[in-house]
Amino acid sequence: MAIPRKTILIVLAFFAIYVIWGSTYLLNKIAVGELPPFFLASFRFTTAGIIIFAIAKSMKLRLSITRKQLINCVFSGFLFLVYGNGVFVWALKYIDSGFAALEASTQPLFVLLLMRLIDNKKMKVNALIGIALGVIGMYVLVSQKELVTQEGSLLGMFMILTCVLSWSYGSVFVSKADLPANYFVSTAYQMISAGVLLAITSLVFGETWISPLEWSVSVKWSMLLLSVFGSVVAFTSFNYLLKAVSTEKVSTSAYVNPVIAILLGWYVLDEAISLQTIIAASILLTGVYFITTKRKIKIRPFGR
Repeated sequence: MAIPRKTILIVLAFFAIYVIWGSTYLLNKIAVGELPPFFLASFRFTTAGIIIFAIAKSMKLRLSITRKQLINCVFSGFLFLVYGNGVFVWALKYIDSGFAALEASTQPLFVLLLMRLIDNKKMKVNALIGIALGVIGMYVLVSQKELVTQEGSLLGMFMILTCVLSWSYGSVFVSKADLPANYFVSTAYQMISAGVLLAITSLVFGETWISPLEWSVSVKWSMLLLSVFGSVVAFTSFNYLLKAVSTEKVSTSAYVNPVIAILLGWYVLDEAISLQTIIAASILLTGVYFITTKRKIKIRPFGR
């Protein structure tokens, strides 16, 4: 008996948001070891934006947008990709990729708090339990003595939390903003504008731009996977799944991505996994479960 085409597409799409997004933390960690962070992010999103524009053009989608939509694309691109991702990549110079992924898993908690502050939405009991577990899990995670004593680790941990906040506010903003109706076109404008802003940021900070011809083989592969698979394939899969299955099922990537990131960081980069990290991960991901279960919140994926 033949497997339905839709079933195959759903399985492949889940593989993309589970494994590909989970691996982006490792790929960014590898690339930032050799390339300046803002240059890295600029190159990635400019490349991905051009690819998406080309695909949209081939699909004969309408590429023209209004002035207000352009402004909103630039602003959301800044929240998601310039600060939310660019600074995140910079922070990876100081902390492990798996640790960073665990911090990023708190995004649903931030989204919930922002919705409470901005929209004055009441919190249900399961949400309050999730927030409490999230706070406890984060404390257990960042209180490890071996992390605190590492140079720059405290700054890196703090900056990643600000990145999560920026991405979370972006999720709330996009849910209400006037953006191009087609998500493919909207994403292309966000990525291109973010690429330009990140290039300017790179120049302001005096980063040295390195020709792709001078990159090591591992960095070339990392950038290719980040640009094509992490930015184009996985994001398209995410949007497909939002239409094909329930939001709750799509949100399970928030539980799987950190696990993938921790295992890859341990296997490829020999990043240590302490018992305290495992306990913190269990508490954090349980909190995320309580927050996202039975809630119809469309959350844009973090740090991909």
